[in-house]
Amino acid sequence: MQFGEVETAEAAGAILAHSVSAGTLRLRKGRRLSPSDIEALTTAGVRRVVVARLGDADMGEDRAAENVAARMAGPDMRVASPFTGRVNLYAETAGLLRVDRAVVDTLNGVDEAITLATLPDYARVEARTMLATVKVIPYAVPDDVVAAAEACLGQPALALHPFRARRIDLFLTATPGMKPSLLDKGEAAVRRRLDRLGLTTGEVHHLPHEVQALAHALGQSETELALILGGSATSDRADVAPAAVIAAGGRIERFGMPVDPGNLLFLAQIGARRVVGLPGCARSPALNGADWILERLAADLPVTGGDIAGMGVGGLLKEIPTRPQPRDRKASSRKPRVEVLILAAGTSSRMRGRDKLLEQVEGEALLARVVGQAVASSADRVHVMLPPASPRQDSVANRGAQIVKVADPGEGMAASIRAGLAARRTDADAVIVMLADMPDITSAHIDRLIAAFSPADGREIVRATDEDGTPGHPILFGARFFESLSRLEGDRGARDLLREAKEYLVEVALDAQAATTDLDTPEAWQSWREGR
Repeated sequence: MQFGEVETAEAAGAILAHSVSAGTLRLRKGRRLSPSDIEALTTAGVRRVVVARLGDADMGEDRAAENVAARMAGPDMRVASPFTGRVNLYAETAGLLRVDRAVVDTLNGVDEAITLATLPDYARVEARTMLATVKVIPYAVPDDVVAAAEACLGQPALALHPFRARRIDLFLTATPGMKPSLLDKGEAAVRRRLDRLGLTTGEVHHLPHEVQALAHALGQSETELALILGGSATSDRADVAPAAVIAAGGRIERFGMPVDPGNLLFLAQIGARRVVGLPGCARSPALNGADWILERLAADLPVTGGDIAGMGVGGLLKEIPTRPQPRDRKASSRKPRVEVLILAAGTSSRMRGRDKLLEQVEGEALLARVVGQAVASSADRVHVMLPPASPRQDSVANRGAQIVKVADPGEGMAASIRAGLAARRTDADAVIVMLADMPDITSAHIDRLIAAFSPADGREIVRATDEDGTPGHPILFGARFFESLSRLEGDRGARDLLREAKEYLVEVALDAQAATTDLDTPEAWQSWREGR
């Protein structure tokens, strides 16, 4: 790859390495400069620009990151589309993440151009949590470097172990004079912990804090996991709770752990059943060592005394006054919830009696094709805005999209956008406004828009362009702009909003003229069909 400053006249086809602002002209870095860009730069008086130009043996940043990330994705993981050389991997279910540090370190040692960052080993994740990100730092890397990075991934770097639903018995002991409210508090805290892991509380036994009573109850239990929360802290292997396990025919595998809070936990076995003696801090919702043990057991991962002995590094869970508070990373640490609004309530007034959305494309109606692509994307929900009593509804029935009737479609595009926003989930992070008469838009294009969306980085509007930079559709709007969209009127769509919110706008080039090909007339249909 060649990188450096060149004459603007010689930069066509190269990648702009640094953003350019000159008068009203704004070109973001990473843009492949088209002939019209060169003309605009020259007109603005920009004589030289810094660019990157790929060689024959180079692979672009997006493709390189995508190739590496694709080799990492295991079961229950989803690979997002690339954007600026970055590809994120997300969890599709709750579970525990295992990370092979040796594989990650080897990959990061191949070449400084390719990096992999992951969550910590044994991180507990929810569905949609970001697990890892592959980032290619320069605009391109040699093909052989990418091949070497891929070769490192013959052994998986990541494995997600989903939590398995099961029933767990809980044994609560009380000492003489113990307040019932303390027992209630402990039970509620344990139930909350189990709920977060997808575990169900089975029998709850309230017992005196005595060896024989607890041993008898343990012997009667048939669940594969039992939890004991004693009325008094366990201070020794010979104390009440461990002694009851022994009396019930079990053995103590480990008493105590190098995690604070949580030191006084014990791990035991009665036949094939695991028993965990919870520390007193389990009555609090704060993170403690018991959470680490329960997470592994819920994910069907082995836990031994040796495993517990190895938890000391990072085991200081108490808040340290000198530790800075982490900033809120919610927006960037989980997969955004994005919904697609397909605007299909128009009248096809320029089609001279034909309905453009029911025109056939490869054996199906155009509207059905567009909906199918949206549903196949990584978007969470798809809404189709239709006029009342429309024959178009039959073409999209049972296609996986929600049909939304627009009461006043004659108003224009704004009425459909408002209806779509009203139908969205309240926790949606963004919506994609998509025209229904664009046959070249694919699920991969939609995924590119979603990959570019990042409120933390100021990218809250993502607009599709042709490969030459001509702006078009679809357009993604972050939640910041929902209120403004809901106030739109008439058929201008969001043009004014786009003009006023330039600082939040990023453009993503789609293939060829996919972003501007909309078929409004019989002549446009004929030309498009002849060009296929």
